[in-house]
Order: sequence, then C-alpha cells, then structure tokens
Amino acid sequence: MTGFASLKGAHQEYNWGWELRSVNAKGLDVRPRVPDWISGLEQSVKTMVSQSVWRGNVSLTLRVQRDENTAELAINQTQLARVLSALSKIEDTAADTSLTLVHCTAADILNQRGVLDTNTTDRDTDDLAKALLAQLPELISDFNAMRATEGAALGQILADKLATIDTLIMDAENALDARKMQMAQSLRNNLARVLENSDGADPDRIAQELAMIAVKTDITEELDRLRAHVKAANNLLQISGPIGRKLDFLMQEFNREANTLCSKSQSVDLTRIGLDLKAVIDQMREQVQNVE
Repeated sequence: MTGFASLKGAHQEYNWGWELRSVNAKGLDVRPRVPDWISGLEQSVKTMVSQSVWRGNVSLTLRVQRDENTAELAINQTQLARVLSALSKIEDTAADTSLTLVHCTAADILNQRGVLDTNTTDRDTDDLAKALLAQLPELISDFNAMRATEGAALGQILADKLATIDTLIMDAENALDARKMQMAQSLRNNLARVLENSDGADPDRIAQELAMIAVKTDITEELDRLRAHVKAANNLLQISGPIGRKLDFLMQEFNREANTLCSKSQSVDLTRIGLDLKAVIDQMREQVQNVE
C-alpha cells in the first residue's frame, strides 16, 4: 500500500527532516537511510518501522544538519598540543638563527586545521539519537493514517467487487436451472440414438455413463465454494489488522473455481458468466496487491 509522511524537528544545535514513504509489494522491505555517524540509529529505526508496517517497500530518509551558529565550540586538545609544540620548535629554531618572529595570537592558533573541533562524527550523539527516536512514532502514526485512508477506499472497492461476484453467482444458479432442462432433453435424444443404433447395449453401462456426464458437468460445488469465498473475503474486510496475504490466497481460490466453472459450463450463458467472474476476480487481484 502506498503511503507518505514527513516531519521536522530540532534538538540543541541540530535540526532534521524525516521522510517515510512506501510503494506496493508482496512482502515487507524496510530501507532506512540515516546518517551513519549517529551510533545505532539505523537498526533502531528499522525495528520500529517493521513493528508498525507489515507490507510494502518502505524507505525512510533522515537528513540532519548542525547549526554552527548555535553550537558550542569545542577544542581538540590533542591537535592543539601538536600545534603549540610545533610553534615552540619553530620559535626555538628562529632564535638560534637570530630571527625575530611575530607573536601568534589565539585566533591564529584557532585557525590552524583541527584545533577548533567542528567534526560531528567525533561528538557524543546519544542525546540526538534519543530525540530522533522519540519523534519517530509520530512520523509512523502520520504515515499509517494516510495508509488507513487509502485502505478504507480500497476496502469499499473490494466490497463492491464482491457484491458483483455474488450477483454473478446468482446468475449462474439461474442459468444452471435452465441448462438442466436443456441437458436432460439432449441426453434423452442422444440416448435414443444410441439405443437405436446398438444391439444388446447394457442398460447399466449406459446409466453409468450418463451419471458420469452429469457429475462432470455439475457446477453446484463450484458455486457453493465461490459463495463461501465471498463470505470469507467480506469477513476479512472487517478486520483491522493486516489481511493482504490472506486475500492473495483467496484470489487464487476464486480464480480456480471460475476456471472450473468455465470448463464445465456446457452452456453459452454459463460460459459468459464464468468469463465475467474471471474479469472481476482479476480486477480484485490487482487491487489486493495494494492491501497490507
């Protein structure tokens, strides 16, 4: 099922933007794209999303920026020691050669590479990670709310399709009653021709053959199973949890019964109804791919 949600937040000198989106898929595939310098964040967000979403290709994107204007300045003590040591050696060497150097200011030293620490990857990101994870449920809630709205619309579409199938089942039952009279007359005519052109035909054998023909062309069981599938699908649509996989299975069963009905039809009307059933079932199957 498709879905989208976005959210922004801030904590201390950091600000960020979330984007959570999904497209249809048979299973669940969660792909987080988060900054790797925030320790443990990727696995945590993947777990939280997986616990709330059951189907779809889900992508979660997080972009984090640091406001250097509000960030506290940090001195890299190790690098500062290196710079001061180098300056001392330079001054000593200059003194040995009678050179006079201009004294360095604190600003000059801060401008040396690595002295003023602005590298985010070296900072403790535990508080930032906690703030991000605390906001994630709100993002997931907005995301699922959009999917729920789409799901309600899909549910109505599927319910309408099931009502159409139910109507076609009733049409098939009516056509079946008409076919019974036609087949009975046809069997009587065929039987009369067989008896006229065969000497000493075994009546029991003929009766067995007629019974087998009747069984092979009986679609009562197929219609009963179709009606049971309609009821099962309607019951699933009333469930609030994930039902996509179960509906997938039912679509296979629907299609199997429709195929059998067409192969047994022995009637133009029943064949037409069977083809109409297959068309509606195929439309449902496509929609079911969007259901979680």
